Amino acid sequence: MTSQLKRLIEIVAKLRAPGGCPWDREQTHKSILNCLLDETYEFFEAVDEDDSAKMREELGDVLLQVVLHSQIADEAKKFNIDDVAKDIGDKLIRRHPHVFGDVKAGSSDEVVRNWEQIKKSEYSEERRKYVVDDIPDALPALFRAEKMQKRAAQVGFDWKDIKPVLDKVEEEFGEFREALQNGDSVNAEEEIGDLLFALVNVARHQKISAENALRAAANKFAKRFRFVEDKFKEAGKEIREASLEEMDVYWNESKRT
Repeated sequence: MTSQLKRLIEIVAKLRAPGGCPWDREQTHKSILNCLLDETYEFFEAVDEDDSAKMREELGDVLLQVVLHSQIADEAKKFNIDDVAKDIGDKLIRRHPHVFGDVKAGSSDEVVRNWEQIKKSEYSEERRKYVVDDIPDALPALFRAEKMQKRAAQVGFDWKDIKPVLDKVEEEFGEFREALQNGDSVNAEEEIGDLLFALVNVARHQKISAENALRAAANKFAKRFRFVEDKFKEAGKEIREASLEEMDVYWNESKRT
């Protein structure tokens, strides 16, 4: 394994060296940011499909991005791949004192509490002045909402059971419905945001990832809608010419099958 990682690092260094690949040599941290994001989501898809071969391939693509960013930094004399590996190794040891030290942690909840406390002590006051600081704005909205709620819950800002959480969803839906009835589009947008935030809280209380759940629902919709499209193609009819009632017939059939 070590030799293969070393080989990959040497390949990337050669691609970036004089006489290497013109495209690779032009890249910067910013220019390839989207590549890291794309490869990460392709790995998500492989996990959803439970495709081990695809997972292996996509993890390789993610690893390439790590090595490439490290190589760019190395050329600028800032850090290298060894520094990256050392930092994460040190962090894992530091944040797992129940494994590498004398701290006792009898449950996952205790581990998470200890992790957050250690993490907080590592950061400067400027980086995390407030409990919900340092959660990246660029995160997918549902995932970001869940992380914020978890942070707040760690300091006791949370309901103890599901009933008031569900009540909050009904309250937010009522406010959204009222905004629609009043023709208030600005307030409706705000209220639907509150409703989504409340639904994320329901999912969190049930230990469900709202991000994963919505992604699965979107995948299911896509699969069923492809079925509907195929049925119209088989009938020699354009789906754009079909009525909603006709589409519903095939939609219900897709659900049964």
